[in-house]
Amino acid sequence: MAWSTRELADLAGTTVNTVRHYHRLGLIDEPDRGFNGYKQYTVPDLVRLLRIRRLTELGVPLSQIGEVEAAGDATPEALREVDAQLAAQIEQLHRARADIAAILRDQAPADVPPGFESVAARLSEADSSILHIYRKLFDEGAMADLRRMVEADPEDLGDELNSLPADADEATRQRLAESLALTLAQNLRDYPWLSDPVGHLSKSSRVTQTTFIEAIVELYNPAQRDVLGRAGLLAQELLSAEREAGVDAD
Repeated sequence: MAWSTRELADLAGTTVNTVRHYHRLGLIDEPDRGFNGYKQYTVPDLVRLLRIRRLTELGVPLSQIGEVEAAGDATPEALREVDAQLAAQIEQLHRARADIAAILRDQAPADVPPGFESVAARLSEADSSILHIYRKLFDEGAMADLRRMVEADPEDLGDELNSLPADADEATRQRLAESLALTLAQNLRDYPWLSDPVGHLSKSSRVTQTTFIEAIVELYNPAQRDVLGRAGLLAQELLSAEREAGVDAD
């Protein structure tokens, strides 16, 4: 008894293209052809195809089928590795579903940084972009703190900074910097690690610093960068004055 490619595929519950793909990968040998030029598959070919289909049902990637088959007595260990990969994929899918649920709940943009769905409406394009970058530079604890900072920051202040034109005048820059410094100082009080973030870094300090600087330069206009710089200095001055006052009181 011999079967054509289509007949073999039908028997195995798959498609002709799948059988041909397995040929290209070397998982199934090319069979002899009949006088009419068609491939002639036999029982061993059918069994071979069914074995491959069984392994794919278990989640074994096609690239690892040969390895699993050759494992012999070590087959359980090979399957444990596959199971670990499947568990990681399932976990990723659960996270994706949770993120989608949050996006739908808060009607946030699909590309909002995870965890910031509830405050997405308060994020400018630059803010959202830099948070995406921060995800690669800081750990989850730091990102959770950053979300809390966004939630607590005065919304009107953020809007004013985001809309600040590149040619903003000196008085506007200084006024905004002084207002922003109060918020930055409070963040530094509430989250002391901001002054020394090494313990929350996912990358090296050098990579983090250079990436941060490049991001600020690219994402914010000159006036916004000037205001952020001034506000940072003013916030540090406020905290220094508080520390000095505390020492004098003692």
